[in-house]
Amino acid sequence: MRLFFAIFLLITVALGQQAVAQTTPLNLGSGRLDGPNWAHCTQLNQDAVARLACFDRWAQQQTQAPQATPALPIDPPTLSPPAWPAATLPTLAALAPVDCRDGKQSEVSRFWELESGSDCGRFSLRNYRPVSLSWIYSDSVNLAPSSPASGHTAIDQPYLKSEGRIQLSVRSKLAHGFLTDPDSESRDSLWFAYSQQSYWQIFSPSISRPFRSTDHEPEIMYILPTDFKLPLGWRLRYSGLSLNHQSNGQSLPLSRSWNRIIFMAGMEKDDRFTLNARFWQRVPEDSAEDDNPDISDTIGRAEVAASWHMDKRNTLGLTVRHSLNADAKGSFRLEWLKSVGDSGRSERDSGLRLHVQLFSGYGDSLMDYNRQRTVLSVGLSLVDW
Repeated sequence: MRLFFAIFLLITVALGQQAVAQTTPLNLGSGRLDGPNWAHCTQLNQDAVARLACFDRWAQQQTQAPQATPALPIDPPTLSPPAWPAATLPTLAALAPVDCRDGKQSEVSRFWELESGSDCGRFSLRNYRPVSLSWIYSDSVNLAPSSPASGHTAIDQPYLKSEGRIQLSVRSKLAHGFLTDPDSESRDSLWFAYSQQSYWQIFSPSISRPFRSTDHEPEIMYILPTDFKLPLGWRLRYSGLSLNHQSNGQSLPLSRSWNRIIFMAGMEKDDRFTLNARFWQRVPEDSAEDDNPDISDTIGRAEVAASWHMDKRNTLGLTVRHSLNADAKGSFRLEWLKSVGDSGRSERDSGLRLHVQLFSGYGDSLMDYNRQRTVLSVGLSLVDW
């Protein structure tokens, strides 16, 4: 029985070795081609020392960690930029802020912001009339201002013919796009303006240097772009409507005031010549409240202002008012403006101007609406700011 069991054991071992040899033709468990394997060591029956040494080597090979294969570096994926259509690619010009006063538009377009490229937005302060500080000398001074209205004759004051004049003037755009197409380049607009002019007896210390006269002039204006070609290269650029109030804020007997509806239009030629015309109709007042019933006959009913930009630094201007009746009263104002300093931008000169002005006629101030006089003015003006 023991012999039969031993034979059975030897047959089983032999069959197992044959199966292992068939399924693992190379080094079993060692991972090496030249090292000993378990089947090889079992065949060393004749030399016990060699067999033991073979099993030792095989055991050492099983405990050794297989050598790691260095991992190849993986490059990060390359992200391609999105394929923008050529027509929608952003450009530096498109991203750059638009300067509404960069000088590319004409002077009239910049002043009234008639185009989208000259639109500077709403509710910010703009220049209107020049902000100026002047010394003036006149051929006469109104010592006792008077009016045909009852109770409007003042007592004589020792005013001097030489005095100072201060003018402040600002405006702001309230809204735009009433009648013009929102997608078009043209922009109509609604404006509010305020101007103030003061005559200051600064050289009269004996009477405490008073302000002889101060005029206040609020105004609301609607401007409509009306680009139309005219003969000789002129272009009609805008038309407009204004509601204007002017008063001196005084009580009787010095109170002067009136209200007007003004129709206006402006044209230009080659950005060197501009012409602005204004025609007005006085709003009627009750005779008991009218401070100056003859004001339209003296100051006038129409005004034409022309300017010639001789070069970037010199401008000549002429403003003529007329009463449009047989009496032919009114005034004219001739002035020269010269740039002072540099704005720091090549397209535009400094807004500071040296001015020399000559006025003759009626209405240099509201207090003098019915007194003719000639006034020479020299000073500094701030324009186009």
